[in-house]
Amino acid sequence: MNTAPDQHPDPHQRLLAFLDAGGASYRVIEHEAEGRSEEISRIRGNDPGQAMKAIVLSVKGGGAGKRNIMAVIPGNRRLDMKALLAHAGAQKGRFAPAEDATELTGCVMGAIPPFSFRGDLALVVDRRFQVWDEVAFNAGRLDRSLILKFEDYRRIVAPAFADLSQAD
Repeated sequence: MNTAPDQHPDPHQRLLAFLDAGGASYRVIEHEAEGRSEEISRIRGNDPGQAMKAIVLSVKGGGAGKRNIMAVIPGNRRLDMKALLAHAGAQKGRFAPAEDATELTGCVMGAIPPFSFRGDLALVVDRRFQVWDEVAFNAGRLDRSLILKFEDYRRIVAPAFADLSQAD
């Protein structure tokens, strides 16, 4: 899902407008500011496996040059860099510095939702989310989260899926 910039410069409002336009079923949860996966899952009352943790990375090699990827993994797991590189056809990867992640997403670390609104930020989602009816994530702000029907996420975003994570 890569779309052109729209009239909502605020990432939270942009996300809500995008979901509304797609007819998504979701609810907004207001809470204390928190970006750590385990803590925010406790606050929201969701299983950590439902929490969509968005990680911005830079990869290179494999003939495609340097590119940016947003990997989305369950909040209770860690990124399997080798699996991501294999999926991307890349040879090297690193976590994007905070300022680069903010520039690419418009959000501070910990508030990045599992959506890419840019053509230069590819999106790949861990297959483990496919077992959940609903998913949860910070929604462009550290003090707002969304609970979203996973089928709506899949339908609206149409992400690439891969095995991207390992147990902690």
